[in-house]
Amino acid sequence: MTPAIVIAAPASGAGKTTVATGLMAALRRRGHAVAPFKVGPDYIDPGYHTLASGRPGRNLDPVLVGESLIGPLFAHGSQGADVAVVEGVMGLFDGRIGTDGFGSTAHVARLLGAPVVLVVDARGHSASLAALLHGFRTYRPEVRLAGVILNQVGSDRHEAVLREACAEVGLEVFGVLRRHSDVDVPSRHLGLVTAAEHGAAALRAVDAMAGLVAAAVDLQSIIHLGQSNVFPRWEPEIEPVPGRPVIAVAGGSAFTFGYAEHVELLRAAGAEVALVDPLRDGALPGGTAGIVLPGGFPEQYAAELSGNTALRQAVRVAGVPVQAECAGLLYLARTLDGEPMCGVLDAEARMTSTLTLSYRDVVAPTDSVLHAAGSRLTGHEFHRTTVTPAHGAAPAWRWPGGADGFVTGDVHASYVHTHPAASPASVARFVARCSARSSRSANAMPMPAHSTAWVPSEATRNSQSA
Repeated sequence: MTPAIVIAAPASGAGKTTVATGLMAALRRRGHAVAPFKVGPDYIDPGYHTLASGRPGRNLDPVLVGESLIGPLFAHGSQGADVAVVEGVMGLFDGRIGTDGFGSTAHVARLLGAPVVLVVDARGHSASLAALLHGFRTYRPEVRLAGVILNQVGSDRHEAVLREACAEVGLEVFGVLRRHSDVDVPSRHLGLVTAAEHGAAALRAVDAMAGLVAAAVDLQSIIHLGQSNVFPRWEPEIEPVPGRPVIAVAGGSAFTFGYAEHVELLRAAGAEVALVDPLRDGALPGGTAGIVLPGGFPEQYAAELSGNTALRQAVRVAGVPVQAECAGLLYLARTLDGEPMCGVLDAEARMTSTLTLSYRDVVAPTDSVLHAAGSRLTGHEFHRTTVTPAHGAAPAWRWPGGADGFVTGDVHASYVHTHPAASPASVARFVARCSARSSRSANAMPMPAHSTAWVPSEATRNSQSA
């Protein structure tokens, strides 16, 4: 059993990421092996968690994987760690719309049996903070609210008033962070700039978070607070295919949205995973038998992606199974904001001012390299782009009142992100198809040594220790 602490807040914007990331890094500095987690489907915060902890940032989302997998995925991700830090999502009780908090931070904390520390943005708060905390403490008594960290406190007097309010409702104050600006991380239309893109500045921001938390938070009390239930460990149990087909997984700054369990499942299914950066690498890895294009921010790099003509051409003529989600869908289109892309799909992609953000309960309307017709999953959409539909392709998914994506030949491309741990059979199906279609592309060459990677396990650990 690895003890866990859940970092939550009354609402978004209170400083959860600063506190959680800083706590991970500060505990690591003290010699602890820290397992990092994020509640919900978010891909961006786990990148900073990875930098802070030196271990893959992982997600815990009951909406995507079901309640029964939360404990086993936690046990898998915390193997070898002596403490786990779980960053929440939105406000403590905010879950999937239309449910009673399903998928919320409180829901995950209850499933884990872990205590919650509430980060409160203290700007504008005084003695009335006691009423707010009383409400959060009593709203769901089964959630153990163990204490608070006060953020953005303005003065000694302000701190004294807030501490009195916390004492009035019997909540311990584990730390007080004064108003600060040295840990700001640039943001864009879908949230923070990813750690992979922010480079050295991301490391500096994480270092600043660690220093801030180490100076202001009682780390020893936080460590003693942690606890969790005992769970069987999730294992990527798939029968491996013969032949070790090479599957190219896109990474680098433009393709950063992926779950660590995906690469683990690909390898368990018998694949040799080769990482390729479409911004820098001029060819697919030697012997590529399949391509995985995860999510990310290709719209930020449309000109650079377009300028890598050699790789675009290699993807277009590869003739191998392809799985593409969101960013991958855009990369396969003819153009993105007018810039030529791979042209695998007869479609045009462009930025819009409209945010699409929603969970989707989807069904596969047709057989594909990933799913049999009729397969059902829950995924999520998170984008500000749109794609003019391809010609002659079936949709990848349908749901009541909507459809998304394209299935054409051995290509499955969609805006809908799914968590592969919820459907390991789809990974096995994809690898088996790659094995069956493992003829080597004439244009494929050995991957350049400078190629960079998206967040999988061994590569992440090695990069942190280098």
